[in-house]
Amino acid sequence: MPYALAEVLETTERLWPAAGASSWDATGLVCGHPDDEISRVSFVVDVVADTVDEAVAEKSDLLIAHHPLLLRGVTSLAGDTVKGALVSRLLRAGCALVSAHTNADVVTDGTSGVLASLLGLSDVRPIEPDASGAHGIGRVGRLAHPTTLGALAAALAQLLPATAGGVRAAGAYETSVSEIALCAGAGDSLLEHPAVLAADVYITSDLRHHPASDASQRAALGTGPVLLDTSHWASEWLWLETAADQLRHELPDLDVRVSDLRTDPWDFVVTQ
Repeated sequence: MPYALAEVLETTERLWPAAGASSWDATGLVCGHPDDEISRVSFVVDVVADTVDEAVAEKSDLLIAHHPLLLRGVTSLAGDTVKGALVSRLLRAGCALVSAHTNADVVTDGTSGVLASLLGLSDVRPIEPDASGAHGIGRVGRLAHPTTLGALAAALAQLLPATAGGVRAAGAYETSVSEIALCAGAGDSLLEHPAVLAADVYITSDLRHHPASDASQRAALGTGPVLLDTSHWASEWLWLETAADQLRHELPDLDVRVSDLRTDPWDFVVTQ
């Protein structure tokens, strides 16, 4: 039995409340009408040609994406523009589009919460908690047993879907780590947060040269963590199955699917 899109939106609002989104974010319904009938839903990290084509081929009525397609302002959705072509393809196929971004990061089982759980961390709490203290950006927790930076990097690489860039480390392979700070997706804005500085290692994505270099110097002085840098897409893709399971539980008549298409932008690396 299909559900009205309005009912699905009520459910996604309960699961990932819009009030939890950052002020700069753009979440919620992008295209589609609340009266549309929804039987099949596809979850993706990125709205790109491949994931749109897959959703259309699978006859999905709704595409739920983590990353907003229209995060930054556009003045045209003409079919010969990148974003316009994607929206046009979805509209022609009768497939609505919804984004759950930072509002899905901050909840207990959000992107960082899922990564912390998969790493087996205990005493988990947000790096930047909200007023309740239960939700917020990033996570800090402790491994059951100390390990080395190299072993943690290897374990992380096994958890994540494969990408060209793999997992990059800044710090000695044998560095002992127990207290873990992490932020799925881009998290270099938290590099100087007290909770991150107090950790043994910080796991995040998209670390740029100068912030990473400064952080490495702090680690060498013993005033900050060593670093593990992962694929942005890979670290957030892990959340999709949890999100899909939550939606299945709330709306059991939906056919909910998770795309395993790799939308990491890098295809290969060349080393000397």
